[in-house]
Amino acid sequence: MAAATASASTTPAQSLGTSWSSRYRGATVQDLDPPAALSLNPSDSISLALISAYEREYTHLTVVDAQTRALLGYISIPHLHSLLEAGKVTSNDPLSAAMTRFQRRGRTYRVITMDTPLEELEDFFRGGQPEGSSWKEEFAVVTDENRRFVLGVATVQDLEEFVKRRPA
Repeated sequence: MAAATASASTTPAQSLGTSWSSRYRGATVQDLDPPAALSLNPSDSISLALISAYEREYTHLTVVDAQTRALLGYISIPHLHSLLEAGKVTSNDPLSAAMTRFQRRGRTYRVITMDTPLEELEDFFRGGQPEGSSWKEEFAVVTDENRRFVLGVATVQDLEEFVKRRPA
């Protein structure tokens, strides 16, 4: 679930042979036209996250530090609903009670930018697994090259829609 993690054995070339790769034809993440990211703070309420996600039809929201704007983690709205239904959190709780934090130590992060080829994005989602396996990642945080700004979020569904619209 960590949006920008990748294993050391993952290489972009692995996805070049998938059934979708012929439809990419040089397309990049920018061609998916990902919506601008909505970033909230860990102290914001769960209810604010739900309202914000509902208004924009987002399934994932990024969580950033209030002062430094550093990317701390994310909120998966479906997971948040299950936590609420199970009574593990309430709508008045802060996002920090329900967010998934990125694990920065001992991990290699793959930078996904607007210029990342869709073959590499697909490989990131697959986590280096062969076609036909379940998706290892559901979404990717799209940043600038230096990882200073969160520009958007690309999902597996965005990639699937792109492939459906693109003739073979």
